Amino acid sequence: MATESESGTDSEYVAVADLADLERDGTAVVGADGRAVALFHHEGEVYAVDNRCPHMGFPLTRGTVEDGILTCHWHHARFELEAGDTFDIWADDVQTFPVEVRDGRVLIDPDPEPDVPPAVHWRNRLADGLHENLRLVMAKAVIGLDEAGRTARSDPERPGDPERTGGEGNESQVDGFHTPIETAVNFGTRYREMGWGRGLTTLGCMANLHADVGGRDKRRAMFLGVREVAAEAAGEPPRFGQYAFDNRDLPKERLKEWFRDCVEVRDADGAERVLLTALANLEEEAVADVLFTAATDHLYLNAGHTLDFVNKAFETLDHVGFDDHADAVLASTVRQLTGATRSEELSSWRQPVDIASLCFDAHDLLPDLVAAGEGRAWERPDGFVERLLSDDPEAIVDALTDAIREGATTTQLADAVARAATRRVAYFATNNEFSDWNTVHHTFTYANAVHRATLRTDAVELYRGCFDAAMSVYLDRFLNTPRAPLPTPGESDRDPGEIREELLSCFDEQGRVNRAAALVSEYFDLGGDPDDLKRTLGRGLLREDAGFHTLQNVEAAFRRFEAVEEDGERRLALMATARYMAAHFPTRREAEQTFSIATRLHRGERLHEAE
Repeated sequence: MATESESGTDSEYVAVADLADLERDGTAVVGADGRAVALFHHEGEVYAVDNRCPHMGFPLTRGTVEDGILTCHWHHARFELEAGDTFDIWADDVQTFPVEVRDGRVLIDPDPEPDVPPAVHWRNRLADGLHENLRLVMAKAVIGLDEAGRTARSDPERPGDPERTGGEGNESQVDGFHTPIETAVNFGTRYREMGWGRGLTTLGCMANLHADVGGRDKRRAMFLGVREVAAEAAGEPPRFGQYAFDNRDLPKERLKEWFRDCVEVRDADGAERVLLTALANLEEEAVADVLFTAATDHLYLNAGHTLDFVNKAFETLDHVGFDDHADAVLASTVRQLTGATRSEELSSWRQPVDIASLCFDAHDLLPDLVAAGEGRAWERPDGFVERLLSDDPEAIVDALTDAIREGATTTQLADAVARAATRRVAYFATNNEFSDWNTVHHTFTYANAVHRATLRTDAVELYRGCFDAAMSVYLDRFLNTPRAPLPTPGESDRDPGEIREELLSCFDEQGRVNRAAALVSEYFDLGGDPDDLKRTLGRGLLREDAGFHTLQNVEAAFRRFEAVEEDGERRLALMATARYMAAHFPTRREAEQTFSIATRLHRGERLHEAE
C-alpha cells in the first residue's frame, strides 16, 4: 500500500507511474528491475504486486479487485491485496512491493527484502503440498528448493536457513536433496495411521536413485518421491505414536525377544514400545538385528514387501540421519510386521510340496550349520546359481545348508540368491499373464533387500531370509517356462549414444520387451559407459507415471549392478530391468505434464500464451 512522502529521492525506490494516470485507469503494468509489476488504485490507495499469478503465471492486471481482494481470472485464485496472502493454498502468496507517492508520482521498491529466505519459503510450500496433496505445489517446491540449494553452494557467504533441522553449514542447511526427503519423511511417518508403506518406500527408492540420474531427473526423482508420500497419506487418519519404557538398562537379547513376542501375537502397540526402548538403549546395528530377526520369524511376509520396506526405512535413514529420525521412521514400520500375511499360511507354500516345512527345518539347523562353518571361507562354486533355479526344492535347500556349513556368510548367500532372482526377471516369458511380472518382481526385490540387510547387520537370522527368497525363486520356475531368449554378447559398430536414444524410443511403444534387452546387451558389447546407461534408464523411468513395482524394480536393479563385479552379471541386472520397464511403458505421463508446467513457470515462461 502506498504511503505519502514529501522527502527527496530514496535510492531503493524508483518512479514507475503518474498517480493521476493510475487513478484514471485503475490499474497499470510497469517494469521495475527486470520484472513486471501490477499497480492497482483501489479505495483511494495504491498497491503493487508481481503481475504474474503465483499459481500459473497469468497476468494479474487482467483480473479484478473488489473489497480488497485481487482475483486472478484464469483459475480464480484470490489474494489479499495489501500483503499478498492467498485465500487459496494451491496458489501461493503473491509478491508485494512497498509503494510511496511523491509529488504526484508512484514509486516502488522493486527489490524488497523477502519475509523468509527462499529455502524456507519453498520448504513451507512443500509442506502445504504434502498436507493438501497438491502435485503442482510439490513440483514447484522441489524445483525451488533445488534452485535455492544451488544458489547457496555458489555463494559460501550466504547465510544458512535457520529454520532447517540438522546439519551445519550452508550446503547442508539449504539442500534440494535432503530437505524434500526430510520434509516428506516427517509428514509420511506422522500422517498415515498404518505407517510406513508404498509412499515412503518410493521416497527411499528415489533417494537412492538420485545419484544415478542426471540433470533435471534429480528434481523429477524428488517430485516423484514426495508426491507418492502425499498420495498415500491423503484422506488417511494420522498416526499416534507410542513411547519407550523408562528402563534404560535392558540388554539386546531381552528386547529382541520381547519385540518378537509382540510381533508374533500381532501386538502393534507393545511392539512399538519395545522398539522405541531398543532405539534408546542400543546401537544402530543391534536395532537392525532386532527388526530383521522379527521380519524373518515367519516366511516371506506380505509377498516380500515387509522386509523390503523395513530395509528401505533403514536406507532412508542413511539419507536423513539415524539419530534425528530413527524413532519416527522405524516405529512407523511396526504394522508392516504385525499385520503381515505369513506365507506358511498360504496353500502355495504347503501344496503340492510343503516348502514351508523345508524352510522351518532349515531354520532349526542354523545354529549347528553356523558353528560348523565358523572359521571357514566359502567361494561360490560354478553352477551354484543355476542349482538355485532348479525344480527340486529339497536340492535347493541342501545347496544352501551345505554352503552355510562350508562357511558362506549371510552376505555371500544372499548375493547368490539375488543372482538367481535376477534371472527370473530376465528370463520371464511373455506368454504368461501380464500380472505375473509382479510375481518375479517380488522375489527379486525381496532377495535384493535381504542382501542389503546383510550389509547392515551380521544377524544369523538373515540366513532365513535367504531360504525364503530361494523358495520364492523355486515357486516362480513356471514363469521361466520357456526361458525368454536373451541376446548373447557380440560386436557392434554403433555409437553408444545412438543406442541410448533408441532405448528411450523403445519405451515409447508397448511390449518391446526383448528389443529393450537387446539394446542393453549391445551397449555393453560396445563398452559404453554404464553410468550413462543408468542415466538413460532413469530418464525413461522418471518421465512415466511408473507404478510402484516398476520404481522398485529399477532401484533394485541399480543396487544389484553395484553389488556384482562381473560384466555378465551387471549386464544381466540392467537387461532384466529394461525388460520389466518395456513391459510396463509407455504410460499417460500426467506427472511429467505437471513437472513441465512447474519448470516453465520457474523459468518465467508464459503458459497462458499460445505455444
